[in-house]
Amino acid sequence: MTDRYNIHSQLEHLQSKYIGTGHADTSKWEWLVNQHRDSYCSYMGHFDLLNYFSVAENESKARVRFNLMEKMLQPCGPPVDKPDDS
Repeated sequence: MTDRYNIHSQLEHLQSKYIGTGHADTSKWEWLVNQHRDSYCSYMGHFDLLNYFSVAENESKARVRFNLMEKMLQPCGPPVDKPDDS
């Protein structure tokens, strides 16, 4: 029983510390937004991937980095409206 409680408390701590890990109430849209933002951050953090994208798009590295930053604002479009339970 203590192992189950310990694992549950560790999971809650992980979910409160890192936003991208999600929780039971995470919607599909929130999960996709986290996935897209993590991907864009990874692309910007890996110099070779950024070079690859800049060559493939025939843009400068700064322009590709700027475009990725712009996409991070709303990568999956505006948030969906949650239905009211009342």
